[in-house]
Amino acid sequence: MSLLVVGLSHRSAPVSVLERASLPADAQVKLLQDTLAAEPATEAAVLATCNRIELYADVDKFHAGVAELSTLLALHSGVGLDELTPYLYVHYEDRAVHHLLSVACGLDSMVIGEGQILGQIKDALALGQDLHTAGRLLNDLFQQALRVGKRAHSETGIDRAGQSLVTFGLQQLAGADGVNAWAAGKRALVIGAGSMSSLAAATLARAGVAEIVIANRTTARAERLAEILTQPGSTGVRARAVEMSAVPGELAGADIAVSCTGATGLVLTGDAVRAAAAGRPRGTRLALLDLAMPRDIDAEAHRVDGVAFADIETLAEASADAPMAADVDQVRAIVSEEVAAFGAAQRAAHITPTVVALRAMAADVVAGEIARLDSRLPGLDDKEREEITRTVRRVVDKLLHAPTVRVKQLAAEPGGAGYADALRELFDLDPQTVAAVSRADRGQA
Repeated sequence: MSLLVVGLSHRSAPVSVLERASLPADAQVKLLQDTLAAEPATEAAVLATCNRIELYADVDKFHAGVAELSTLLALHSGVGLDELTPYLYVHYEDRAVHHLLSVACGLDSMVIGEGQILGQIKDALALGQDLHTAGRLLNDLFQQALRVGKRAHSETGIDRAGQSLVTFGLQQLAGADGVNAWAAGKRALVIGAGSMSSLAAATLARAGVAEIVIANRTTARAERLAEILTQPGSTGVRARAVEMSAVPGELAGADIAVSCTGATGLVLTGDAVRAAAAGRPRGTRLALLDLAMPRDIDAEAHRVDGVAFADIETLAEASADAPMAADVDQVRAIVSEEVAAFGAAQRAAHITPTVVALRAMAADVVAGEIARLDSRLPGLDDKEREEITRTVRRVVDKLLHAPTVRVKQLAAEPGGAGYADALRELFDLDPQTVAAVSRADRGQA
């Protein structure tokens, strides 16, 4: 295993850099394709969220891999390599595993313990699988991350410390009143119909807003989200869909607006925010929450009278002061345990092709000896031949059982990678045969 991750997040880079370095869906696809085409990488996956971009790869050379992955991130993010490099972090092998498992548990999130990251990791794995850039190592790693994240949420109280970015943002706007009391009876505008916007709409509906208006570039998606919110057995909120061109008019009549689109330009300009605020009843405030990266709402909104505004940058500052739950230590212990288990499993898997090649060689030896016996004793009947064959196979299996079981155990321990080489040398195994077993194994993964 030569797992390498190169990335940047809210912990390593200012929001202004993250905003410029965001990767839309088509850029993620091209990044993965170019990474796999690069010489040091044999597998690749990208985890891109509103506050992190991470490129994972299985590489055969560490320094060349770091250089290549950094260059590709700069190329596809649109931020120059010289400017991007100071904000990049690099993790290798077990540290890379530890990093992803920590991310999956919400320990590295802007809001500690939030669970939305699991869906984003699942999406990253699905993209790698669809493009055939995620092979055995990254499939195993990302599936393990999903399992560990679920384990952390089920076995600990990390959920008490964590919440979604949507809830955290709304809490910052609501202040001491609490989200439910603050949102009750208000009119909300949700711009976008993706996963984050859908979560925002559902959260607002549960909080008791009177009406939700959904605007999206694809009106059909907005209509579908409105239909889900108003279906029988749901929250009972009034919801309707509008086209993006109706946003300025809807904003003027809204109390709360949440925006999270994939647009590359501003969805709400400073002038649009000022116009909406100016038309509001005296003494009321317009609350704006921008969860997009790059931003949807002009930062000038911070300076508009009558507007309460929260965006990724202000949420990052607020989350730095959030208290850590006691359960975080328990989650960290789970992560450490699972990192050790993953490493042991990968090291054990590394020796499997050599063990398979050894058993194949032994089977060939048995077959050759039985053929030689047939030529020397042509009078053997079928029953006698079968009994002799079974006996010889049992002897060989018993001789190989203990050493092959033990070598797998030893290989699973730290520093056990050399046992595969030792086994090949001791039994003079053909390296090409071992490599063929490895290729076949990867093809089945």
